[in-house]
Formats: sequence, structure tokens, C-alpha cells
Amino acid sequence: MSGMQPQATHLDTRRRRIQFRAWHRGMREMDLLLGGFVDSELAKLSDAELDDLEHLMDALDRDLFTWLTGEVALPADYDTPMFHKILAFHTHSSPIHL
Repeated sequence: MSGMQPQATHLDTRRRRIQFRAWHRGMREMDLLLGGFVDSELAKLSDAELDDLEHLMDALDRDLFTWLTGEVALPADYDTPMFHKILAFHTHSSPIHL
């Protein structure tokens, strides 16, 4: 898996930078969680949502991972609609591969 989708070439500079950061976190689990979300949703995000996403991506991998898995309570300054959008993207009520 290369990590970046071929359609990255049509994205503006900011979105390409975000996509690269999402797939090059340092912790493979976070690459998959953020990279998968970004590949699917990045082109649809508003500038304000991009601001929130970049703020989340500034957090340490281990912290963001524990917040997403629910192991540690989410700090108020990261409790944003974007965090919940990422969480919902990875929440499935049924098998995803039938």
C-alpha cells in the first residue's frame, strides 16, 4: 500500500500537504486511521474543517490514537466536529467486508 491515492495530483497545495502528513505519521496505525479518512474525505472539507484537521494532526500519535480508541478521555481543545467525523468514519455497526 503506497498510502497516497493517485487523485492527489488534482488537490491544492494545502490538501496535498495534509494528505502527505496523514500517511507519514510515524505510527502505522495512525497512518491507516488518518490516511484512510483523508483519502476519502479531504476534497470535500471546508477551510475551517481543514484548520481543525491540521490542529488534530499536530497532536502526538500516541495521544490521538488513545483518544480515537477511547482508552483516554478526549481533551476539550480537541473535542471538535472534525474529531467526531474521523471517529464516525471508522465506526462500523456491521462487517465492512461481506
